[in-house]
Amino acid sequence: MPKIRSLLTFLLFTFYFLLLNSVQAQDSSRLRISLLTCTPGEELYSTFGHSAYRVVDSTSMTDIVYNYGTFNFDDDGFYMKFLRGQLLYYVSAEQFPDFKNLYQSTNRGMTEQVLDLTAAEKITIQQFLNENLKEENKYYKYDFFFDNCTTRLRDILKKYKDSTFTQKPVMPAGSRFRQAIHGYLDYNHKYWSKLGIDILMGKPTDAVMTAGQMQFLPDNLMISLDSSDYPMLLSSQNLYPVTDDHDKKPFFTPFVVFSILAIFIVLLGYVKNKFTQAFLQGFDGMFFFLAGLLGCIILFMWFGTEHSMTKNNFNILWAWPTHVIMAFFINSKKTWVQQYFKFTAVALMGVLISWFFLPQQMNNALIPVINDLSGSVKIFCGTNSEAN
Repeated sequence: MPKIRSLLTFLLFTFYFLLLNSVQAQDSSRLRISLLTCTPGEELYSTFGHSAYRVVDSTSMTDIVYNYGTFNFDDDGFYMKFLRGQLLYYVSAEQFPDFKNLYQSTNRGMTEQVLDLTAAEKITIQQFLNENLKEENKYYKYDFFFDNCTTRLRDILKKYKDSTFTQKPVMPAGSRFRQAIHGYLDYNHKYWSKLGIDILMGKPTDAVMTAGQMQFLPDNLMISLDSSDYPMLLSSQNLYPVTDDHDKKPFFTPFVVFSILAIFIVLLGYVKNKFTQAFLQGFDGMFFFLAGLLGCIILFMWFGTEHSMTKNNFNILWAWPTHVIMAFFINSKKTWVQQYFKFTAVALMGVLISWFFLPQQMNNALIPVINDLSGSVKIFCGTNSEAN
């Protein structure tokens, strides 16, 4: 019996050391790579969350975050480059504690998903990330929907690990880009930002997303990895607690403000003293000027920028650039001016009638605005007819 016990002990230790050596052989990189997904913040640029890679190297005792969402406010012509879709983003590296403390201090949550990678895959990805940090490699032309801080991380996994996780949709079939961003804007109560985005984003934003395209949002990439049929993760955890304060919904949304303004203008129309009528004419002139100016901006974003999603914008149906000029003829009694405004009234009514049937989803807060424009035209035409 002692000999048998000794033999069993020897075999047990032999098996243990063989297993230990096998594990070490399988992953001799001493690296751990994880995807960090950060929750949305208060600023518009942070409304949709953020993604980054964390690389822990036990050999060099480093803990580095690779962040593809870095840009330079001091860049020459920053705002014009941003407006024209020519702004360069770049990958940067920072210590994980600094990265974490920044997000934790602003009450933004962080989920860490440790990726299931072989030693060779980890080494390859780390080398790729470090190569990207070089000055000649780190810059790229940012595109919110197709080339951003999250899609860059997705593409690295597609190239060096597996691409099947990009084939499984994480949103309902038929989901569109505009619906995807609306979910975040509504959740964060950014209704004015939503209005501005809906005015500037054209028909391409209403395209149906593929499963891979859904992953332009950090949360969607996180969910894709978590629900992948191919094993992509070793573990997943929230790194610290945060408080949710998204229950404070504002009352003065664009629809409410524009509706109140429209009702106020209609009621003023029944007041027949000279001061009120002069005020209404001045208001109508300003209203048309702003609508025309907005039309000019829409055309600029359509033809003068590299943004793919601002093309074919149906908001041009009501925001005519010519209104900028015609606003200065608001008191004219000339026949051609009256014909212009009469045609405008008919066109605006046509836009309202077809509102929910247009191939581009329009922001409903604009209905009172367009109705106000149409009403102003009718009052103006009626007033001038009486004057003639």
